[in-house]
Amino acid sequence: MQRRIFNRTLLAGSALAGTGLLSLPVQAQSGFKEGKDYLRLKQPVAVDAPAGQVEVLEFFSYGCIHCFQFEPQVKAWLQQKPAHVSFKRVPVFAEPLQRVYYALEAMGQLEATHDKLFALFFTDSVRPAGNKPEAMADWVAKAGVDRAKFLAAYQSFGVAGKVKRASQLADLYQVEGTPAVGIAGRFLVPGQAERTLPIVNALIAEARKG
Repeated sequence: MQRRIFNRTLLAGSALAGTGLLSLPVQAQSGFKEGKDYLRLKQPVAVDAPAGQVEVLEFFSYGCIHCFQFEPQVKAWLQQKPAHVSFKRVPVFAEPLQRVYYALEAMGQLEATHDKLFALFFTDSVRPAGNKPEAMADWVAKAGVDRAKFLAAYQSFGVAGKVKRASQLADLYQVEGTPAVGIAGRFLVPGQAERTLPIVNALIAEARKG
């Protein structure tokens, strides 16, 4: 999903956006090419992962159909990712949906609702009736979340701060579409369907070399 298109079309119900493990030098591995298959950031981004860990960020949105389609690949990858990989999702592009993600995280409800929200949006074609907090609460309630507690979290300063940081990360990683994957504060892999995670794995191996 393209950044500029996203905010205009998200809640109109459009199906939007674009994105999939290995180990030798990136160029030698499967012909992955800088500038074509992945981007090397000119300015490295600070990472939150502990020393010895390679940070991997998935930039996504609940309103991106390609993120929805990419999710099974991500789940399979997480089942076998190395212990030295620190993974985190980063919701981007649409502030109401970013707030949904971080509100659910603050409530401890994210794991229980993540798949349900994707399914609501794309399997059941049930989308928020607008951008207002009440509309988002009505939508999330369909996934079994307490509406009043969600609204309190959704409008909290803590959630607002996390949304701001997520948007900053998207800018620093030069994310222009979703899904996309950032690696070690050094690389960005735009979504390329089944090719995405093999490229990510190659870059993880590259990042570990220092």
